[in-house]
Amino acid sequence: MKLAIVGVGKLGLALLEGVTAQGVLPPAEIGLLDANAARAQDVAARTGARVITPADLGRAERILISLQPRVFPEAAEWLAQPNAGYISTMAGVPVSALTRRLGTKRVVRVMPNLAATIGHSQTAITGPREAGDAGDLAFAHQIFDAVGDAYDLPEHLFNAFTGMSASGPAYVAVVAEALADGGVRMGLPRPLANELAAKLLIATGELVQRRAHPALLKDEVASPGGTTIAGLAALEAAGVRGGLIEAVVQATRRGTELGKDQD
Repeated sequence: MKLAIVGVGKLGLALLEGVTAQGVLPPAEIGLLDANAARAQDVAARTGARVITPADLGRAERILISLQPRVFPEAAEWLAQPNAGYISTMAGVPVSALTRRLGTKRVVRVMPNLAATIGHSQTAITGPREAGDAGDLAFAHQIFDAVGDAYDLPEHLFNAFTGMSASGPAYVAVVAEALADGGVRMGLPRPLANELAAKLLIATGELVQRRAHPALLKDEVASPGGTTIAGLAALEAAGVRGGLIEAVVQATRRGTELGKDQD
């Protein structure tokens, strides 16, 4: 068994579908383990992967842990295997905690975001030298390249990455909802307003990527004395910019707190 996925939630399923669709691994080489046995059986039936038990983990070359951080201390007792490499998606759980609880330095810490479910994740990856020497880091890149873009990042920046990129879809969803609410307030039908807001964010992301700085796009749209600059002034008065910055700060701090919980 090349890979065991422990935790077959949205992310675990997205990774399974990504690595099989991109030919990284055949489904028959992937084992699924989840507390919800019925869900694991359903996913296995649909994808060709196979359901395993904790006793089967000893046969896995690598184990991907996609669990809630709070359950890791207890789960580590049966996750720890003598010859496996590990890839963890658990927010806030540092490499030091992974190595201590799993009894090996063959650990890779990753932080993807929900866009993995549509093949557009941004994923940070880090791990010690031992993980690189064993090929675990390269393997993690293969997995997460299959569902988006992967970035090598020093671990001290992981919580900031989490606070911005991993949590970011929620912030942007709030922006989309607020824009649609504004459209409805001014008379647009709700279905149209929701569609326009979603497409606006997609197109704006493409436009921002083609410019050296987001402010360049803002300046292109805001003509002197026009409608856009009036709207931008309202955003500044409402503290929208500061609110988004503070959201990243607070999410980063929470990631740090989660790490301390693993001590």
